[in-house]
Amino acid sequence: MADLENNLLNHIDSPDDLRKLKEADLPVVCAELRTFIIREAASNPGHLGANLGVVDLTVALHYTYNTPYDKLIWDVGHQAYSHKILTGRRKVFGSNRLYKGISGFPKMSESEYDAFGVGHSSTSISAALGIAVASALNGETNRKVIAVIGDGSMTGGMAFEGLNNAGASNADVLVILNYNNMSIDPNVGGISKYFVQMQASPVYNSLKTKIWKAMGKFKWIGPLARKMLQKQQQALKSVVFRNSNLFESFGFRYFGPVDGHDVHGLVHILNDLKAIPGPKILHVITKKGKGFTPAENDATKWHAVPGKFDILTGEIFAKTSDVPESPKYQFVFGKTIIELAQQNDKIVGITPAMPSGCSLNMMMKVFPKRTFDVGIAEPHAVTFAAGLAVGGMMPFVNIYSSFMQRSYDQIIHDVALQNLNVVFCMDRGGLVGADGPTHHGIFDLAFMRNIPNMTVSAPMDQVELRNLMYTAQLPGKGPFSIRYPRGNGPLKEWKLEFSEIPVGTGRKISSGTDLAVLTIGHVGNFAVEALSQLREEGISCAHYDMRFVAPIDKEILREVSEDFNTVVTIEDGIVEGGLGSAVAECLSLSHKHVRVIRLGVPLKFIEHGSQEELYRECGFDVDGICRTIRELVKNSAQNSEAHESEKGARSPEKAFEKLKVKSG
Repeated sequence: MADLENNLLNHIDSPDDLRKLKEADLPVVCAELRTFIIREAASNPGHLGANLGVVDLTVALHYTYNTPYDKLIWDVGHQAYSHKILTGRRKVFGSNRLYKGISGFPKMSESEYDAFGVGHSSTSISAALGIAVASALNGETNRKVIAVIGDGSMTGGMAFEGLNNAGASNADVLVILNYNNMSIDPNVGGISKYFVQMQASPVYNSLKTKIWKAMGKFKWIGPLARKMLQKQQQALKSVVFRNSNLFESFGFRYFGPVDGHDVHGLVHILNDLKAIPGPKILHVITKKGKGFTPAENDATKWHAVPGKFDILTGEIFAKTSDVPESPKYQFVFGKTIIELAQQNDKIVGITPAMPSGCSLNMMMKVFPKRTFDVGIAEPHAVTFAAGLAVGGMMPFVNIYSSFMQRSYDQIIHDVALQNLNVVFCMDRGGLVGADGPTHHGIFDLAFMRNIPNMTVSAPMDQVELRNLMYTAQLPGKGPFSIRYPRGNGPLKEWKLEFSEIPVGTGRKISSGTDLAVLTIGHVGNFAVEALSQLREEGISCAHYDMRFVAPIDKEILREVSEDFNTVVTIEDGIVEGGLGSAVAECLSLSHKHVRVIRLGVPLKFIEHGSQEELYRECGFDVDGICRTIRELVKNSAQNSEAHESEKGARSPEKAFEKLKVKSG
């Protein structure tokens, strides 16, 4: 790898600096960018593979277009590292994804070069169309708008909604399909096969491009000849490549496929496309992990680097700890669904392009015909599951919590309204860490508990996860939601016999006298540790693991309301509408005055950082729980003393004493 001390990249603090270079220098910039990204990722892991694949395209785009006036939108946003480095964030890139550092995704509030915030996928074409139409309405006819869509994003239905609308308009939009045949895992489905076919049949596109350039050289007849070519190109296409009309059927001019690692070729074709008005699509072929052999050979593993690594060998350094880690919740899910599928031949697994992320890839190996990766298409995944349920199957749909938001309508109308037995396993529930606000799964408890027929649950440990999964697939359970966090569970021994959990029942973890603590999910383990510390200080708290938000355990709430004046609820989710709200609503209906203190995520978007840092910021880590309870107990004691003092001052004996003093 090249020495970074004296290179071209060190002198690029904006695209203006890049555009001052000679075109012959661009391959050097690309090489230096790859070296920079690899070195940074080796010490501060992030999304590596997709960013290495898009380096040349990023350099060509900023070299060709007048950014930030011209708008560049990235989809999915984890491809934008080169973009960030070239747009003034090279010197602070070491803080990428770290607490209080720069975001790992495009973020409008972070830079004027980030034209649109993108965390989830398939949104770029719609956003680009909106920006282009707004620019035209504002009289900014020279502005160019480019949407770079790749890493599986074109498998999402919203991308085709955008294509359909944009193709019917006259908007000057360029869509760049950055195709590497990958999302996190290899792309699946008919559209992926179609792109492969187009990639393997470049004759028509090459011929069309050559003729287009040749005709443009004639000063007087060139424009007329090009118009004639546009009218006749469908006939040419039908001869050379019969099936290349998908995008042009939407109304787009199609160009490609072209080599996405030929920066000179990209600059030339982008310059040509700037002169062509209307909606256009450029098909670019890239290799995920380009320039780093380990990432090229295993794109799934190096999509998001699992840890610090050696930049020469690609060896990922093992975490140093004398204590063996307990298994992650996602691993337990993967093992458990295989066990359940062996017992119940109606069980099928569904995921939208996340088989390795959610561990459904384990089931794929054992039951390939009963496991479905549907691409980045969450709404389709849910309604597909509904159809399977109607057909007598028992579908488990595994979707990250924040991605589940994209299928809310389907959950309500296609599953819950028809009371179908579909199990929603929501991985990454709660604060996920470095991916930040676009990926935090903080809303699911609130939005799921308001849906009729829906059971909403969260396990406190891996055994509870297994038992909830077992319970959910039993006959007559209806729509069933199980959410669990990113990371390790608390138990090392977890593979016990299955046991049904009665729906709507919690469990008492410990007894106490000062106040009651009600938790849902993994954060119950934070409460266990906090209450243990407080017990040593003489503070005694009862602890209940509610397990269900809907239906909620009213027997526990009745017990709590009779024994305590103060209740603390703790959840790794938005407090408005979640467990705390459910408890307060139920207690208010009982007409008993119980004070409810809610700990959880406040009603705002939480930025990125480690999970521990974000728990602390939101005040429900172990220290935050201890601090809140100490203050409550202290205030309660002070109020009690003040009440007793006031009560004593108003007693008949005290009044008589005052009267004697006054009369004497």
